[in-house]
Amino acid sequence: MFHPACGEAWKHFDSTYPEFANEPRNVRLGLCTEGFTPFGHSASPSSCWPVFVSVYNLPPTMCMKQEHVFLSLIIQGSQSPGKNIDVMLQPLIDDLKQLWYYGVQTYDSFRRQYFLMRAALMWTISDLPGYGMLSGWSTHGKLTCPYCMENSKAF
Repeated sequence: MFHPACGEAWKHFDSTYPEFANEPRNVRLGLCTEGFTPFGHSASPSSCWPVFVSVYNLPPTMCMKQEHVFLSLIIQGSQSPGKNIDVMLQPLIDDLKQLWYYGVQTYDSFRRQYFLMRAALMWTISDLPGYGMLSGWSTHGKLTCPYCMENSKAF
């Protein structure tokens, strides 16, 4: 397994946004979500969708450690958020847009100076139903897979 920094997507991002890539203290993030029923199927219906943000520009041994994965919000209700997940994610999206477009003044204690730190959401990680909710892609029917599209042999 390789670190995402070795992948094509990371390199493409660097070539597309060189001003972001030239500041090594800028942060690259991933958003992860997975829904579950906290009380099992026998209890009253409820759904819980934790949304995690993880920092990817750390060494591979640190990327997925608990102290570098942040629980950003919990979406709960009687059923999955479905198409309304974007409403629940809006405050997080607003913060991410602020970090991307304007950055935030941050103190670097090693260099003993302030710098403008920016952040980029590089990718999302979820199962197929979660992908459908996050992206708005229909994960039912003939074009279920966004990669295969019409080349799917499922039907």
